[in-house]
Amino acid sequence: MKIVDVCAFFTPHGGGVKTYVEQKLAIGPELGHDITILAPGDRHAVIERGPAARLITIPNPRFPLDRKYWYFDDEAALHAELDALAPDFVEASSPWRSATMVARWQGAAPRALVMHSDPLSAYAYRWLGPILPRDAIDKRFQLFWNHLRRLGEAYDRVVCASGELQNRLALGGVRNTGLHRMGIEAGVFSPTRRNPALRRRLLELCGLPESAHLLIGIGRLSAEKRWPLVVDAVTAASQTMPIGLVILGAGNQKKRIERQISGNPHIRLLAPERDRVTFATLLASADAMIHGCEAETFCMAAAEARASGVPMIVPDRGGASDHARGAGLTYRAGNALAAAHATVTLLRAPPKGPFGGVVTMRQHFEQLFADYAAIVATRQIARRVA
Repeated sequence: MKIVDVCAFFTPHGGGVKTYVEQKLAIGPELGHDITILAPGDRHAVIERGPAARLITIPNPRFPLDRKYWYFDDEAALHAELDALAPDFVEASSPWRSATMVARWQGAAPRALVMHSDPLSAYAYRWLGPILPRDAIDKRFQLFWNHLRRLGEAYDRVVCASGELQNRLALGGVRNTGLHRMGIEAGVFSPTRRNPALRRRLLELCGLPESAHLLIGIGRLSAEKRWPLVVDAVTAASQTMPIGLVILGAGNQKKRIERQISGNPHIRLLAPERDRVTFATLLASADAMIHGCEAETFCMAAAEARASGVPMIVPDRGGASDHARGAGLTYRAGNALAAAHATVTLLRAPPKGPFGGVVTMRQHFEQLFADYAAIVATRQIARRVA
C-alpha cells in the first residue's frame, strides 16, 4: 500500500512522535509499503529516506506556544498535496484541526486517526480532576466529545495504543476504535543488561549505600508528566526505607522540578541518555520504575521497563497502567500519598521478571498495516457489490 501519514505533531527536535515516525519510515518499506510522512514546516521540502520512504513538509505557521512545532493552517494546500500523492490509505496523527481537514478531503482512500495524544487526560481531567468527578468533567467538555464522535464517523479506524483509551473512547460513543499497542525497539531492552556496578554508582550519586533501593523515572519534564508528584511520593516513601531516585529527562519544567526536589540528596535530575544501549543498561539496573502521568496514550518508558524486567509503579489510568499488569503496582492517579504507599509495597515484595507481553515496533506495524489492508479490501468488495 501507499500510506500517507498527515503528522501534525512531527518536529525534527525529537519526542515520541518523531521516534515513531522514524520507525515507520524504516520498517514500512521492509514490509512492502510506500510511506510518506506529510508534516507542516517552514517551507516545502521533500526529504527522501529511501526508494519507498520520504518526509514531505508544506509551508505552515509555527505553533505560538512551542516554536519547535508547526500546525496545519492551509486546508486547500493539504488537500492538494494529498491529491498529488494519491495514497491507498491516509493516517491523521492528531485529534485536533488537522484530523478534521483530513476527514473533509474528497479523495477515495480510507483513513485512520492515530491517537498520539489524549487531550482529555492531559488537560481536562488533570486540571479539574481534584474538584470534579470524571463524568461531570465529560459533561463540561461535550463539545470535544462531539468532535471525537464526528471523527469516529468520518474515519475507518480510530487507532488506540492502550486498552484504557480504547475503552474510554468506545464507551463515550466514538465509533471504529481499534487497539494496536505500540512496540519497543528490537534487541535493545533486556533484563540481561542489569549492571550491579552501575546500580551502585547511581546510588552513590544519590548519597546512599548499595543496600538502598534505586528507582528510575523517565520522560519529558512537562506539566502533564507530574514529576512534582513523583518527587513528593518518593520523599514520603523514603521515611520508611532508604530510596534513591534518578530522573532522566529534559523540558520546560526543569526549574519547577528542581525546586520540588529542594536539595534532597537522594533524588537526582539527570539529562536524557541518548545512547540506546547505555539507556537500556541504566533502566535494567534500577529496582523499579516510577511514573506520574495518567495521560499516556501508550507509555514507551513503561513498555521498555517491562521488557527490561524492571517492575513499575504507575497511575491506574492511561497507557502506563496496561504495562503494570503482572509487572508492578498502580496507584490512584494524581495522588502522591497513594503513589508513596504503592512504592513501599512494591519495594518490600517486588514482582519477579522477566515480564513478557511486549511486542517490537516491527510487530506493531505488521499488525497495524494488516488492519489497514483489511479495510482497503472491504472497501474494494463494497465498491464491486455496489
